Amino acid sequence: MNDELLTVPEVMARLKLGRSTVYDLIRSHRLASFKVGRCRRIPASSLRAFISDQIADVAA
Repeated sequence: MNDELLTVPEVMARLKLGRSTVYDLIRSHRLASFKVGRCRRIPASSLRAFISDQIADVAA
């Protein structure tokens, strides 16, 4: 497995969204994540899939 793990602030910066919006995406299962102890991590592949889904929704 060669997947980078991102923090919530890193995802916020990449998507240019606020913290609560990123957590809303996680809570609604639109952005996959997992916890290691108290730390939330988002696989980069999950972020890429989310972006692809958003682009596909716009194109449809």
